This record gives sequence, C-alpha cells and structure tokens, in this order.
Amino acid sequence: MIVGITARATGTDAPVEQRFGRAPYFVFVDTETGKSESVENPLVDAAGGVGPRAVQMLAEHGAAVLITGQVGGNAARALEAGGIKAYAYRGSGSVADALAEHAAGTLEPLSLS
Repeated sequence: MIVGITARATGTDAPVEQRFGRAPYFVFVDTETGKSESVENPLVDAAGGVGPRAVQMLAEHGAAVLITGQVGGNAARALEAGGIKAYAYRGSGSVADALAEHAAGTLEPLSLS
C-alpha cells in the first residue's frame, strides 16, 4: 500500500507538515517494500483550489492513505471521491514517526464530511 505523508523536506526523516495542499513536499512510502519517494509540491504558491489538485497528485502516485495535520473542505470531498483514507498526525515528529503510528493503528481518521 502507498501512503502519502505531507512533509517540510525530503525523506522519511523530514518533519511532518500540518498543512495538506500547501505542504512543501509529499513523501510516498510503499509499506510493502519500505521504499520512499519525495515529491516537491508544485502547488505551494498556487492561487487557489490547491486541495483537490493535491489530491489528484496523491492519486497519480497511487496513494491509498494520506497522513497530514488537516485538510480543507474541498480537499476532503476530493479525498472521499477518490477513495483515499486520511489520518491526522498532529505531532511534531518525522514522516517515519507518523508512518509508525499509522502502522500501530494509533492515528485518528480525519473527518471528511
């Protein structure tokens, strides 16, 4: 399964970014192989409507799960429509920390309605 995590920098040691659509990076981790890919978010400085476009980016990378701090209403609807499950990580840890909490089942699902 591919998990997309919002991050402030590249790699699994990067701190998690609380904002979804304007996160500087997305780190995609394949939970079966452990491989990760960091992708710079081209929408950081975009004018508007970044949430749904960021969801499209997740879908293009095959993400089934999103871990972030919060999402806006338009992004929430796009996640729901795309079948991507979203979880809240509100700690100050790294991408690896958030992934470990997801694997342990301790992250709360983000309310998408």
